[in-house]
Amino acid sequence: MKKSGHSIWWFAFGYFACYAPYSALTKAISDGMIPGLSLRVFGFELLPVTAVASLVGMLLSITVMDWWKYAGRRRIFGRSVPWPGRWTFLSGLCTAAIIPTTTLAYTFGGVSIVFMMLLMRGGVLAIAPMVDLISNRRVRWYSWVALCLAISALFVGFSGRSCVISAIALVDVAIYLAAYFVRLRFMSRLAKSDDLHARTRYFVEEQMIATPAFVLMLVIMAGLGFAGVDGNPAAVLRGFALFADAKITVVAIVIGLFSQGTGMFGGLILLDRRENTFCVPVNRASSVLAGVLATMVLWLVAGARAPSLSEMSGAMLIIAAIAVLSTGSLKLCRKKC
Repeated sequence: MKKSGHSIWWFAFGYFACYAPYSALTKAISDGMIPGLSLRVFGFELLPVTAVASLVGMLLSITVMDWWKYAGRRRIFGRSVPWPGRWTFLSGLCTAAIIPTTTLAYTFGGVSIVFMMLLMRGGVLAIAPMVDLISNRRVRWYSWVALCLAISALFVGFSGRSCVISAIALVDVAIYLAAYFVRLRFMSRLAKSDDLHARTRYFVEEQMIATPAFVLMLVIMAGLGFAGVDGNPAAVLRGFALFADAKITVVAIVIGLFSQGTGMFGGLILLDRRENTFCVPVNRASSVLAGVLATMVLWLVAGARAPSLSEMSGAMLIIAAIAVLSTGSLKLCRKKC
């Protein structure tokens, strides 16, 4: 019991440590703030290299941890190979939607890392008690208090100068939130229990679908000549061509590896046996704090605009919501433990 209670905080630290450089580098490369790079890499152009790097990172990390043994198996041509279940396959597809929508969120012009985080993190924080209700998990008073704080954060965030946001950015956030809702629902139904083997199996099977599905989607889009949201001719195909530019490729690979790190640590946080109203705030806290750090670093080092008062106020409300949820859940955990 104690080991489980402590591990989620190590996962949260790992999530924070990966998310800060991931979000900062993504914003920097799309805004042309990285010294020595003559090109700005926009939206869908950035995805191919980062996706391939994430795929390699996923395969290596699960292999090094020796976790393939937890996955379901199926015999193909006489060999037993890891094979996902139906629901982990669908959850992996949801994760495959979360990966690019997160990366794209930090490439849209005119909006900061913190503001996009308010939309995405606040939205998932609001979803958590809803999923618990649907899953017949008790939602306690502090969850409703935190929900009100999260909604207040969104209103505060929109009240500042960052309130101008494109329609495609809103669509990106909507897809992100919908994918998270379905993913949390599957996790709650199938894996959030005291059975460590079941949680690890879910994690491995979801991961083995998410990044390969994402890469396959990009290959198909490149073959179809997908232009991206900015009308850039064959944007995804141009993204694969970036492998020829060594400097951009190195930065994009680093972004992809950190992206995979956030996906793995974030997934392990959400799969903790406790209710979503505890796990989601731990997950969101790490990313919000990482986003604030990334924004401050870009402001101080690269000359990006400083976060506005409304953005920082919204972030503080999100952190207040996290504090309310975490304090209540920790007290409850101590009583049970």
